[in-house]
Amino acid sequence: MKTLSKRRRQPLSPDSSPNPFDILTEEIVCKILDHLHNDPFATKAFSLTCKAFYFIESRHRRILKPLRPELLPRIFHRYPFVSHLDLSMCPRVDDTTLNVISSTWKATLQSINLSRSRFFTNAGLSSLFVNCSGLVEVDLCNAMQLTDLAASAIAEAKNLERLSLARCKSITDMGIGCIAVGCRKLRSLCLKWCLRVGDLGVELIALKCKQIRSLDLSYLPITEKSLNSVLQLQHLEDLVLEGCHGIDDDGLSTLDQSCKSLKMLNLSNCQNVTHTGLSSLINGTEQLQQIILAYGSSVSPKLPKVTSDLVKCLNAYSKLQSIKLDGCTVTWSGIKAMASLHSPVKELSLSKCLGLTDDGLSFLVQSHKDLRKLDITCCRKITYTSIDIITNSCTSLTSLRMESCSLVPKEAFVLIGARCSFLEELDATDNEIDDEGLKSISRCSKLSILKLGICSNISDEGLAKVGSSCSMLKEVDLYRSVAISDAGIAAIGDGCPALEMINIAYNDKITDNSLVSLSKCRMLKALEIRGCLGVSSIGLLAIAVGCKQLTVLDIKKCFNINDNGMLPLAQFSQNLKQINLSYCSVTDVGLVALASISRLQNMTILHLAGLTPNGLAAALLACRALTKVKLHASFRPLLPQSILGYMEAHGCVFHWRDKAFQLPCMFWTNAKEEPSKVAP
Repeated sequence: MKTLSKRRRQPLSPDSSPNPFDILTEEIVCKILDHLHNDPFATKAFSLTCKAFYFIESRHRRILKPLRPELLPRIFHRYPFVSHLDLSMCPRVDDTTLNVISSTWKATLQSINLSRSRFFTNAGLSSLFVNCSGLVEVDLCNAMQLTDLAASAIAEAKNLERLSLARCKSITDMGIGCIAVGCRKLRSLCLKWCLRVGDLGVELIALKCKQIRSLDLSYLPITEKSLNSVLQLQHLEDLVLEGCHGIDDDGLSTLDQSCKSLKMLNLSNCQNVTHTGLSSLINGTEQLQQIILAYGSSVSPKLPKVTSDLVKCLNAYSKLQSIKLDGCTVTWSGIKAMASLHSPVKELSLSKCLGLTDDGLSFLVQSHKDLRKLDITCCRKITYTSIDIITNSCTSLTSLRMESCSLVPKEAFVLIGARCSFLEELDATDNEIDDEGLKSISRCSKLSILKLGICSNISDEGLAKVGSSCSMLKEVDLYRSVAISDAGIAAIGDGCPALEMINIAYNDKITDNSLVSLSKCRMLKALEIRGCLGVSSIGLLAIAVGCKQLTVLDIKKCFNINDNGMLPLAQFSQNLKQINLSYCSVTDVGLVALASISRLQNMTILHLAGLTPNGLAAALLACRALTKVKLHASFRPLLPQSILGYMEAHGCVFHWRDKAFQLPCMFWTNAKEEPSKVAP
């Protein structure tokens, strides 16, 4: 056996006191920590075990995501080797904070995320980039306050490889030019919605940053002039030109360059580009794997037609695997052309495509039997015939999205389970699927995402079969599937221990028993029980105690949930980040209790009859991590302006709503009150 290294022979504890854990090498302890990174409570418990573990955990930690910048001073000395710092939870990050960061981790910091942070200027960025020479990734999305001076500070990051400036609307070509000259090692750059950046700035990036692999120019006022330079980038793989309305066929026809390395091209919402322009743009490309021509609206008069001419542009690309044509109008000639493509298409997205029928879809999938992902959302003309052909031809499907395919009968869903055993995702929202279909789909043992919202034909019987057979389920959507009751949810709770998200909103058969069943799912992160009148604080107590990973909770219109439900949340649900309390029976006491949750960032508080201005003010001041609060407009004049100003200065955004109080008739019966007697 090899002699242990000097590092391993050293005691783990910083002092020399006897410790039973000293028999473990530091390497073994670090291996243990590697398996705890997804559970902050486990890591904390580990570090509190003994001084040795506390000492090693502090040296092992490389990634930090603090909730508030004022917490940073406490962790500067404890975590000396941080390489990845995520401040997206900290809305208020000023220059002083950046100065301290740059002096503390100047030798180790490699990436920083400031995408939702504000209040810093070019001075703070300059300190960061000058001191932290090892920075390779920076996210500055949404920093609309930054100007060209900030861009010149970014240019100090000589080793920067990945930079996102999405929605930095005050930066111009001059600032981008500074970045291009200073950051020659850039491999990925996002300039989406940088509306003051045009051809000049993009050309400078293309001329100076020769290592670019990924470039997002969405919604920039650019033309073909800068594209000539972009296409000369020898390593460019991903190019996003979504919403670039200055690009048209005439301009693209003048291109004299081709990009042989291009793998992904996104021309979504480029309404002035047809097959002629597309052909010019991808001419000479040898590695093309994905093409995206999606449109957001299916009613736009300018929507392109998927014709044979359009598809023929893609016929020469033998490596093409993914085609997304969402929102386009499909013609029969286009379908035949797509069917004749020689490339091994594995992903096809035809969501909201007008003109898609059984004949076209069936003909298409029979020619591409290696499909792994298919999206036919809102294709309302397809029927049993299409599903029969799809499941018979594409038996290796892992994802099938077919929301609102209203003509597909219940019998078709039996075919999915019988023939597509590799399925991992199924979206059958707003369809005719019934229990027999669910029983068949339960054969898909790898299923992790199942969406069954607004499916009135399914019941506990079918859901129970899914729960007992699909143990890998992580996401279940049962929104307004009104026949589902506690028995069905119990099957999910018992059989799906990996469950992370479930939506059972507006199901009147759901009671506290369902929440008790779901409390067994220790990994549950998102729970939506909006409008479930049968649940109360008793069920919420079970969730709080059992699901300590819970981050998102929607209990809107759960009238029987009161302060007794908030107290256990405050005690056990310390990971909670977002909650909707509207129309509940929570008072000042419950709201102030919730304010003790240090991670809470987003709250919706509308129509709480027991809430007073004083209680609301106390809760707002106590909840220091808040970034977004939705309140009724009636509270605006009742809250001290000093409190609102203080919250806004610390990065909290208020959304005021003047929505009238709405009380369902079924609640009047449940509460045994007349509508006029209910407090607004």
